[in-house]
Amino acid sequence: MTSDRPGGWRSRGSTQYFVLLIAVIVFTAAVLRAPFLAVAPVAREIGMDLEVSAAVVGLLTSIPVLCFAVFAPAAVSLVRRGGADFALTVTLIGTIAGCLLRVSGGIALALIGTALMGVFLTVGNIVIPVIISREFSPHRAHTMTGIYTSALNIGTMTVTLATAPLADAIGWRWALASWACFAVAALACWIPLRGLRGAFAPRPAASAVSGTVRGSAWRHRPTLLLSAAFAGQAFAFYGVTAWLPSLLSDEGFSGAAAGAIASIFQVAGIAGSLLIPVLTLRASLSAGFLAAGIGWLVVPLGFLFAPAGWLVWTSIGGVAQGAGITVVFIAFGTLGPDVNTTAGRAGLVQAVGYGVSAAGPLALGGLRELTGGWTVPLLVVLAAVLVLLVCGTLSARMLQAEIAARSSAARPEA
Repeated sequence: MTSDRPGGWRSRGSTQYFVLLIAVIVFTAAVLRAPFLAVAPVAREIGMDLEVSAAVVGLLTSIPVLCFAVFAPAAVSLVRRGGADFALTVTLIGTIAGCLLRVSGGIALALIGTALMGVFLTVGNIVIPVIISREFSPHRAHTMTGIYTSALNIGTMTVTLATAPLADAIGWRWALASWACFAVAALACWIPLRGLRGAFAPRPAASAVSGTVRGSAWRHRPTLLLSAAFAGQAFAFYGVTAWLPSLLSDEGFSGAAAGAIASIFQVAGIAGSLLIPVLTLRASLSAGFLAAGIGWLVVPLGFLFAPAGWLVWTSIGGVAQGAGITVVFIAFGTLGPDVNTTAGRAGLVQAVGYGVSAAGPLALGGLRELTGGWTVPLLVVLAAVLVLLVCGTLSARMLQAEIAARSSAARPEA
């Protein structure tokens, strides 16, 4: 892949370089979810202090996810025109600004700050996979993607566990603002790694400067199939995450027990994120999609036919959801031969996926109310998982064929 990386303060290839780079990726991954998911543990306090309804407080969580879909094209444009390094700097600074603005006043500033934060987090969603595919060999990129997606889950767990105790000690405003520390830590590693000029100066990718013609992502069949696969993964994940505690409560568990069981689904995702790169490296990308999809199937099928096996279904399903998002992000690195193409196609996948995912909790909740039970919502989850399984596997096979064709074309004739 063509590099758009200027020189930094650290020698590329040195141990120090890669330690800082991995720290940047991990801290950035944590900040891509933590700031807006931290709202849930203190939602009641926010509503009481700002004198707004629970529905309005809910916007502080849902707005960033909608931004992921709406602003993905703008994020792609920033990565192409400013370069991946500049785009990451913008992500981190913009996220810090959004976090601080969100807690600096009433509900209007809270909503504006949340939207601002969502826009910059969208850039981060696009640029981190681009940086991973640029900086690491294909073999190591699989493992690094697993570390990246596991850091997403670890960041989520951290804020879920720590925000409420922090709020009791220092108030909800300071508790929410404190999670900007992930972005500050990432920036503190990023600037020494890239240097002031490398981090802050816009620098378009070389392929953009040379005028390379890029085909539309909408005409690239593997990208469209991967978009459908990610939509299935994201719809199922956000829907199950939102409603699994309620489903368990209807099965007779107390609220506390239901929440604890549901947390297994999230914790197991870390294992899935770290294990799936082993499979994609030793077998293939399509094998990764097959494994993630089949594992995901046990959640709707298990709760439909044997809900008493909740521990098995939540554990296997948790591993599968972590594997599902990781294998999609691994696929991003195979979407194109250069930074611009990869960013454009990955932007389309995320715009479609996050756009569909925003409907997951609403659709499943509405169907639960309409039918009075969980059978129809679980069948919808089953359909979403089948989309992940089928479309992801087909996309992977096409991408693997494209890689083989590019390698063959690049190989000099004897």
